[in-house]
Amino acid sequence: MPFLLASLSALGPFSIDAYLPSFRDIAGHFSASPLLVQQTITAYLLPFGAMTLFHGALSDSFGRRRVTLLMVAIFVLASIGCMFAWSIESLISFRVIQGLSAGGGMIIGRAMVRDLFDGVEAQRLMSQIAVVFAIAPALGPIVGGWLQVAIGWRAVFGFLVVFSALVWLACWKGLPETLPMERRHRMHPVTLLQGYWSALSSGRFVLLAVALTLNFSAVFVYIVSAPAFIFGILKRQETEFFWLFGPITAGMMLGTALAGRLAGRLPTAGILLIAYGTMAASAMGNFLFSLTHEASLPWSIVPLFFYVMGSAMGMPSLTIMALDLFPHRRGLASSCQGFVQTSGNTVITALVAPALWSSALSLSLGMLTIYLMGGFALAGYSLLQRAHMKSPPAG
Repeated sequence: MPFLLASLSALGPFSIDAYLPSFRDIAGHFSASPLLVQQTITAYLLPFGAMTLFHGALSDSFGRRRVTLLMVAIFVLASIGCMFAWSIESLISFRVIQGLSAGGGMIIGRAMVRDLFDGVEAQRLMSQIAVVFAIAPALGPIVGGWLQVAIGWRAVFGFLVVFSALVWLACWKGLPETLPMERRHRMHPVTLLQGYWSALSSGRFVLLAVALTLNFSAVFVYIVSAPAFIFGILKRQETEFFWLFGPITAGMMLGTALAGRLAGRLPTAGILLIAYGTMAASAMGNFLFSLTHEASLPWSIVPLFFYVMGSAMGMPSLTIMALDLFPHRRGLASSCQGFVQTSGNTVITALVAPALWSSALSLSLGMLTIYLMGGFALAGYSLLQRAHMKSPPAG
């Protein structure tokens, strides 16, 4: 079950970065500017973010399994379209369809964890999923780089077709339905809008979702800037994306493994204290090195490893804290959480990363700033939570 849910969650990030090493080839093939090719990521993330509002709500009404199978099937077809794209405009169009469908596994998977488990068990399963999920961002550009060198950019999307088809087959054979009929909600626009308003107007929920988003966005700025960082700053080739994605993945795997080990041994507050302390030291260290030295290997990468480790340690706790604010609408809450995360990542991709990827110093400053914003969001949640605990019960 952890591997199956993680594979579903991996479709999203794998689709973002697997073809990054092919940017130069795609630009040359379609005579497109680098900025226009970069917008194929934005074209993916915008519908990804919009649709995350509906994946969980649809699964609350029609069941987790049925909606998951439908979304993965659409993703397979969209990937076929990307593989046979005849222009940069057609590639962007099929990327939009990929974005509409790719988030289903991630959003519904979170809800399924909370359908099945509570407390420490849920936190450990979320950590196990994150360990497997962490492999995708590293394998994506590494596999994509070798396919690009050996065959070309279309082979990268061909790999996505095969991978997503295998995921669909595995889900069809082994994914159970975790939401019984008696716990489903009727799909009604008014009820749906009320649910969205309840979640997105909750200061505690939004601040937790923003903290979770910014923790990852601080390193996501490096991920979407990978072509500029690898080719321009570090002066490496298409097959050397492992210098960036290998340490990031190792850090995520170690962090999520530590989160699973610490679940039940330390209180949530203790885990988050260690996580945020690790992120703070890493972000500050990265900035100070970039301020005083030219970009070089491995020192420009080492802080990213430790930062991602800290971010991954805190991710399961923050996710469960947010979902548990709405125990009777976890699918919808997961959708709203995913919407906030993807909206933040879209802003990073379209606006922030292009403004920062000119130098290692500007990227490190962006990373530190985004981390601090995430820390302030968690502090704001803590203040609201204390006030909520002190307030007298209604009635």
